[in-house]
Amino acid sequence: MLLPRRKQKTDTARPRVPPSGSLFLPNPKLRLREQLREVMRFHHYALRSEETYWFWIRRFIFFHNKRHPKEMGPAEVHLFLTHLAARENVAASTQNQALNALVFLYGRVLLKPLGLLDEIPRPQRSVKLPVVLTAEEVKRVLAVVTEKLALPLRLLYGTGMRVMEGVRLRVKDVDFGAGHIVVRDGKGFKDRVTVLPRSLEEPLRLQLERTRMIHEADVAEGYGHVYLPFALARKYPKADQDWCWQYVFPAGARALDPQSGIERRHHIKEETLQRAMKEAVRMARIAKPATPHSLRHSFATHLLH
Repeated sequence: MLLPRRKQKTDTARPRVPPSGSLFLPNPKLRLREQLREVMRFHHYALRSEETYWFWIRRFIFFHNKRHPKEMGPAEVHLFLTHLAARENVAASTQNQALNALVFLYGRVLLKPLGLLDEIPRPQRSVKLPVVLTAEEVKRVLAVVTEKLALPLRLLYGTGMRVMEGVRLRVKDVDFGAGHIVVRDGKGFKDRVTVLPRSLEEPLRLQLERTRMIHEADVAEGYGHVYLPFALARKYPKADQDWCWQYVFPAGARALDPQSGIERRHHIKEETLQRAMKEAVRMARIAKPATPHSLRHSFATHLLH
């Protein structure tokens, strides 16, 4: 392991480790940013991973006075990671993100694997209690959320889903007959089943009717495509227009996919729910730094009472 005594954590943007035998040589005429993009897309990393990895690579380059990574190696990587822990006091997970980005850069893009690094100072992990709202506070918050975003937030509280799990929910994963929701690719890339509250069944049915109308209008205009994971897109090339694969909470407008260049309708943004929650907490006059993720913690806490 690169970091002694602690298990590395992958970043939160769905990183995947390609098979050891797979190798892609980036175009040497391209700049480093484009080379990184080429390799990451060859290995089907998420766009969020691309952005996260480049952020840390750029930080690394500027830390060493804009030297090209080809001119540096394990010693400079060790110095940078030590700086993050000792001077910037970043969290351990943040330091791991930087490490993952640099390991990928040297091993997959520059083809100069870092190998084993000397022991790196680790940030001290602080124990923080999550923000939990009372049942009454949850009611007050959800009562003042705009109608358009009330259902996604109610769903987070009623099911215990994480924010990205909620916005990425697809039609096929809502099972009214069984009274549950299947959460795909949750933490640790695992699927799980959670309860579908009866109080949300009717609002969710109405939401699906609105979503179907949007989808049918898109199809009539020659669109109606939705993002599918690479393996599914390759196996079922026409499935991206099927109703069952559509997002339950679609975005207000279509947009070009930055990876494929295809015009699609994505799901609502995570930031949209975060802003709505922040405004609702303010309007409800609750003196807690609650976020949409607080609804998940509140769900778990209230189940215990």
